Amino acid sequence: MDEYGYVKDELVFLKGYSQYPDRRIGEVKRTEQEAIDYFKNRFSIAVTKVEQLAEEIESAQNKGSYLTKLVQLRKKLLGFDGLGNFIPLLAKLDDLENYLSGLIDVNQKKNLEIKTALIEDMKALATDENPDWQGATDLLQELKLKWIRTGPVEKTDEPDIEANFQALMDDFFQRRREHFSEQNRIIGERIAQYDDIIEKTFALLRMYNVGEARLISKTMVDEWRTIGEIPPKKMAKMLKKYRVAQKKLGDKFNRVKGIVVEVREDPKVVQQRLMMVEAEKLSREQDIIMAADRAKVLLNQWKEIKLPPRTGDKMVAERFRAACDKIFELSYLARVLSRKYPALEIRTEEDQLVIKIREMEYLIKREKGDLEIAINDAQSMNADEETQRQVLGRINIQKRKVAMKEVILKEFQTRLSKVRE
Repeated sequence: MDEYGYVKDELVFLKGYSQYPDRRIGEVKRTEQEAIDYFKNRFSIAVTKVEQLAEEIESAQNKGSYLTKLVQLRKKLLGFDGLGNFIPLLAKLDDLENYLSGLIDVNQKKNLEIKTALIEDMKALATDENPDWQGATDLLQELKLKWIRTGPVEKTDEPDIEANFQALMDDFFQRRREHFSEQNRIIGERIAQYDDIIEKTFALLRMYNVGEARLISKTMVDEWRTIGEIPPKKMAKMLKKYRVAQKKLGDKFNRVKGIVVEVREDPKVVQQRLMMVEAEKLSREQDIIMAADRAKVLLNQWKEIKLPPRTGDKMVAERFRAACDKIFELSYLARVLSRKYPALEIRTEEDQLVIKIREMEYLIKREKGDLEIAINDAQSMNADEETQRQVLGRINIQKRKVAMKEVILKEFQTRLSKVRE
């Protein structure tokens, strides 16, 4: 027999307490006392569970989230197989529940205030007749994120406030769809107008009277300027077609009228072409060290030339860069050779080429190894976008240097084959 339980017919019972009746919790395996002691020891598990929950609630930031866990623990206690005083444990859970319910009530009221303010912000977006749609959409997404992060309100308020917020969102996106649908219609009409002028300009090429065709073309230029904006990429394509038509019309007019048009090239483009020619000539100089000094000057001058977009000759720029790369690589090789082979110049041409090939092969092997390490480091690094861009830029420069060394090596090998013939 125990203060909190008893044995009857080889079964162990917990005495009733509060409104709960006596409850069977187990059976006697060996002796009655052993059974009583076993279930008294088990009661410590229930005590520990309640204490742990109380400690967790005290240290938690979001205390309200523990209410469900508390309710579940109370349910388990009411069916727990152990002998002891359950009344203080249940009383402690009741106190904790009242505490949590009070916090939840305060939080729900605060959440209601926050969500009400968010709805007011949404109403401002919904009533703005001519908003910055992209900016308004970004702001709406921010409001939606704040709404999601804000906790629940009282269940009685929740349906109305949720429906209100969703209705405002739906209204905004419906107006947004209507706005862009109208914008697409206007853009479509403008594109059709641009297409019409382009077709009419091409049609003027078939007119016999080139003077009249040119006058009509000028009136269409004025019409073109008044049509309005369309997406930049589409506009660029339209403008390209239109300029082709205008050029053909102008060429026909000049041809019929016997007008010779002198093509004027941008002086900066001419300057770059002359610098490219000089750089390629320098790459063939015997005194490659002096040529490298001059190439550095040319590089600085090239950087100072500011050309409008798509004005420069891409091929000229690539040839100039390649010539400078070749000069610098040959200059570096010359310095290595002068240090390792002071009397290289008195050797035969074949010996010189063999030495140059051997040294260049070594340089290529070394730089390829460095390049592989750099690539592996770049792939494993976790850096910001700007740092990654700089690292990739350095890797691309290293790749270009390796590629130029391989070009020079091939030239040496070709020269050696000719010397040995």
